Amino acid sequence: MSRNFQAQRLNLQELAQDGQPWSETTFITDLPRLAAEAQGLSASDAVQWQATGELRPQAGAEDQVWLHLTAKASVPLTCQRCMTLVATPVEVDQWYRFVASEEIAMAEDDGAEEDLLVMAPQFDLMDLLEDELLMALPLVPMHESCPVTPVFSAGDPAVEAAEAKPNPFAVLGQLKKS
Repeated sequence: MSRNFQAQRLNLQELAQDGQPWSETTFITDLPRLAAEAQGLSASDAVQWQATGELRPQAGAEDQVWLHLTAKASVPLTCQRCMTLVATPVEVDQWYRFVASEEIAMAEDDGAEEDLLVMAPQFDLMDLLEDELLMALPLVPMHESCPVTPVFSAGDPAVEAAEAKPNPFAVLGQLKKS
């Protein structure tokens, strides 16, 4: 069988019949929504991903198409503590089961551990990959230990002014004691 797969117009049935892992490297700049989230993106920043399709038998019906997608990337984001770039590791490891219609997907979704997607003649694997990477991004990217002093830290006039004000509850506590 020829392995002439195209990620934007993937025939899932052929991928599942092939059964072999399909590994690729995609530059983050080729994923526009993910690239918009990144800061200081270089031309070499990339996502290593692999897709494996398989056919699983089901009683009394055609075999079901399943897809296993894994991906790893390091996305440069802005640390919310020190406001410098932080290389943020992002990983995806997800199974998908394909069904015939949106109605079937909605009906079976609550009882399924895997994600359910509707079978399409030409499936856009790049959109799915980008969606999963975006969902895997942290809500608040931060260094474990910031390499520079955070923007609001000791010695900052705004921080010192806030610390100089008396705590309003402490004042109430003093009134209660007297």
